[in-house]
Amino acid sequence: MKTTLHLVAGTQKHRPSLRIANVAITAILCGAMPAAGQSYVPVGGMAGRSQSSTSIQGTVLSGSVPSGPASNEVLHLTLRDAVSRALRYNLGTIESGENVTTARGQRLLALSNLLPQVSAGVTESVEQTSVAVLGIKNVPQIPRVIGPFSYSSADASVSATLFNFSSIQRFRAARTAEDAAKLSYQDTLDAVTLVVGNSYLQVIEAGSRVEAQAAQVRNAKALYDQALDSFQAGTAPKIDVTRTEVQLHTEQYSLSVARNNFDIAKLSLARAIGLPLGQQFDLADTLPYADINPPTVDEALKQAYNSRSDFRSALDSQKAAERDLSAARGERYPVIAMNGDYSDVGATFGHSNGNFAVEAGVRVPLFTGGRIKGDITEAQASLRQRKAEAENVRGQIDYDVRTAYLNLNAAKEQVDVGKQNVDLANESLARSKDRFTSGVTDSVEVVQAEQALASANDQYITSVYNHSLAKLELARALGVARTDYSQYLGRK
Repeated sequence: MKTTLHLVAGTQKHRPSLRIANVAITAILCGAMPAAGQSYVPVGGMAGRSQSSTSIQGTVLSGSVPSGPASNEVLHLTLRDAVSRALRYNLGTIESGENVTTARGQRLLALSNLLPQVSAGVTESVEQTSVAVLGIKNVPQIPRVIGPFSYSSADASVSATLFNFSSIQRFRAARTAEDAAKLSYQDTLDAVTLVVGNSYLQVIEAGSRVEAQAAQVRNAKALYDQALDSFQAGTAPKIDVTRTEVQLHTEQYSLSVARNNFDIAKLSLARAIGLPLGQQFDLADTLPYADINPPTVDEALKQAYNSRSDFRSALDSQKAAERDLSAARGERYPVIAMNGDYSDVGATFGHSNGNFAVEAGVRVPLFTGGRIKGDITEAQASLRQRKAEAENVRGQIDYDVRTAYLNLNAAKEQVDVGKQNVDLANESLARSKDRFTSGVTDSVEVVQAEQALASANDQYITSVYNHSLAKLELARALGVARTDYSQYLGRK
């Protein structure tokens, strides 16, 4: 039997892997979008993952924007195609990208406070004024109504802040926050790659279970036919026919469940990558079992600290908070500003005169009612939060990498043991069938052997899936999921 994910059999009663994997990915998704205030949470152990957590279907990274109308052709979807589509249409990718745009807008707003503000205009005015509004009454030399008269004007004004330490620091903080948003976007791409890779693996696993369960149904049908023939020939009791028929119906029921799970897994993948609604597709990659030689734990930790975008984003967020605190303290400093305007006014532009005014000054805050103290206190609290978050991510990286290695090693051991169990179960089933055909034993032994094979095959399917997922999780822990996922999954 080849060591792949496809050429084995299993039953639905021994298949916790889909739900367990969803639990693991749910934990990772909590850290997929640091810009939204979340923190990265890693995957738990392979064999000991809790099954009580919520499914990934409730997270933003499992949603997407459908990419258009469905075609009549069946789409042959490779893993690379799936990831590429997700990086364009996944809802988490889109929202994280817009967060970068928002941060860019905030940086531009902060920059505008440091740049001169210039405006210009042209007006044409017609007026008539009663002298009574000026307090002039009954003066013969002055008419009661002046006008109507008209005049034209063209004017321009400029205002500039020559020095404002607080505005300078707020611009620097906004620029650093934009860098943090960009890194958060890169981290979201890594998380999306993990989610899509896991969904792709789940479809492969579910398809393997359908194929394996179909083989199990064929085995049960052959056993039933043999028991029926033996009963009709008078060499076997009726109870053997009943037992084998019950086993056949059980396997048929499990096949129905497997097919339903396979269809749902495909829908989840289509939802995550933004396929057109109702688009029919199949998987072009099988991703068979392939071992890898990762670096040592110490080397992996060093790489993760340098590569993980969420950690670099947390450090930039801390730096931005430090500059916000500096800006708050800088509100106590003097502000130097200037204003100037020029206008050309006259009955017509050919008979006009120029007017101008220029002023410059220094403004010093003397009493602000505690506003500056409040801003400083708030900025200090924010800085302490960002520092704590950065240190948490640092510790989380250590946990993520070490956990990923534990998962990978455990999954490799499980694959080896699972393969041996499948071989032994196949051998036991073959001997039981021979004994039953020879009349040495009844159908109970054969049914038990089939159940043992189903359990062994199910464990093997789960172990191969877990091993593939563990490799993808290791790439995510190292911060290279988006760029190196193909190499970690054995696709060149």
